Amino acid sequence: MNEKSQRYFIEIAYDGTRYHGWQIQENAVTVQQKLNGVLRTLLKRDIETIGCGRTDTGVHARCLYAHFDSPAGEIDDLNRILHSINALLPPDIAAKSLFPVASDVHARFDAISRSYEYHVHAGKDPFLSGYSWQLRELPDMERMNEAAAVLLEYEDFSCFSKAHTQVFTNNCLVSRAKWEPLGEQRMVFYISANRFLRNMVRAIVGTLMDIGNGKYLPSHMRTVIESKNRGVAGASVPACGLYLSEVEYPKEKVHIG
Repeated sequence: MNEKSQRYFIEIAYDGTRYHGWQIQENAVTVQQKLNGVLRTLLKRDIETIGCGRTDTGVHARCLYAHFDSPAGEIDDLNRILHSINALLPPDIAAKSLFPVASDVHARFDAISRSYEYHVHAGKDPFLSGYSWQLRELPDMERMNEAAAVLLEYEDFSCFSKAHTQVFTNNCLVSRAKWEPLGEQRMVFYISANRFLRNMVRAIVGTLMDIGNGKYLPSHMRTVIESKNRGVAGASVPACGLYLSEVEYPKEKVHIG
């Protein structure tokens, strides 16, 4: 980055229903494309944002951070710019905060933890359509939590990775994996890790659903993980129930809030 530039973090949230994920793609509408376009309009030059990660088509985000560089002094009123960004963004994308960071802080590589939620509900509910996966009945939460706890004992999650992804390692450190009730007919799965593989959360939830519905015992989770084979894990669940919910950074590098 040029010495006379300032790096900024921008926090956004979005309903992913209409988008082919976060990351820019050819011939597809994405969240990053919309954000870059708004910043280009306001700052009157091309802006390249770097996100903390990527979400797939139809996945939502309560919290996603991206960074971009701007000449020092170009942004003189953060609140005014944030207001202008929101005025230009479509209704299903919101900019929540904008703040300066040091020039060497990276939205993706400096993130130390990412958290997701997966929402399911039993029965038809028009107010949850597109934001939670509808089931005929809720699976056995106790069985699923017994299996989910196994995730914290392993690091290699090749079994949950989408095929032919270009990553150096399939190792992840999962620090939380638990289902909790959300009212009488709803449940949510919380999972946190230092990093996630493509399609990992949806494949994990699919595997847990097989266990919760009685197809396998909770011990099946060990069999799946130790196989390192995507074909042994459960099917990927629909994107509509998945949310990127939190991203954490070292406090000494990024002062959020």
